[in-house]
Amino acid sequence: MTRVSYVLREAFANIGRNGLVVLGAVLAVFISLTLTFGTLVFGEVVRINTLQWAEDVRVIAFVRDDALTAVDEMKAEMESWAEVESVNFVSKSAALEEARILLSNQPATLRVIEESPDIVPASLRIKPVDPNDYQTIVTRLQATPGLLRVQSAGQAIDAMISLRDGLRVMFWLLAVALGVAAVALIANTIHMAIYARREEIEIMRLVGASNWFVRIPFLLEGAIEGFLGAALAVGFVVIAQQLAVDRLTDLPDWINVAVRSDYLFTQGTLVLLFGVLAGLVGSGLSLTVHKYLRT
Repeated sequence: MTRVSYVLREAFANIGRNGLVVLGAVLAVFISLTLTFGTLVFGEVVRINTLQWAEDVRVIAFVRDDALTAVDEMKAEMESWAEVESVNFVSKSAALEEARILLSNQPATLRVIEESPDIVPASLRIKPVDPNDYQTIVTRLQATPGLLRVQSAGQAIDAMISLRDGLRVMFWLLAVALGVAAVALIANTIHMAIYARREEIEIMRLVGASNWFVRIPFLLEGAIEGFLGAALAVGFVVIAQQLAVDRLTDLPDWINVAVRSDYLFTQGTLVLLFGVLAGLVGSGLSLTVHKYLRT
């Protein structure tokens, strides 16, 4: 018990002696892991919305008025395609009601439609088995007689996924670079602490203290610095995400920025563990190269 008390006391004493340097190391860990954890949360938000939007993806085939009598045959043919999960027919009157809702904020366009309601065509809404198959379905529909045009939201989803992947790569590169900087700063902090206590370390060696008894306070100091930086990062990202949920109430219903609590807890725990590991690695590097602790 005495040894544990000594180790903890020395670790916190070292932190107090080098307050500004420790603060720099903690902030480096904080920035690095904020980017890392923020990237994970951002990726989860995009994943949730991608799945949600993918569920709603429809390839829309607008039907010519003179082909409405053959719509049942067209629907049956489309349903027989392996790439198609379901096909729903939307009549001209239903499409007109839908347009009135969608264009409620565009009075000029809505006025044109109200004056000439026949310009709103009937349509077949095709849901792919796999959202990635939308282009195959579009190609087959373009060769189907009786259709005015074919429209799909698939390209927008592809663009969103590409943007997500690009941003994630950028954030990960920044996180890795800052993670290396955090480890280096922690190593420098421990190096300075060892140098400040070099005479005390020599005396401890003379009285028979083991290598691990001398080193553990420094390892613990690095772990504490890493933990503090990680805890700040987790708290910052969780609070920012919750503020986004509370403040961005005017977003469209099809955009969801909420993330499950169990996901935040699981990933946040991993980030905390990684922060401790970064601190241990940094302090371990310093202990390895410092001449006062060489065996």
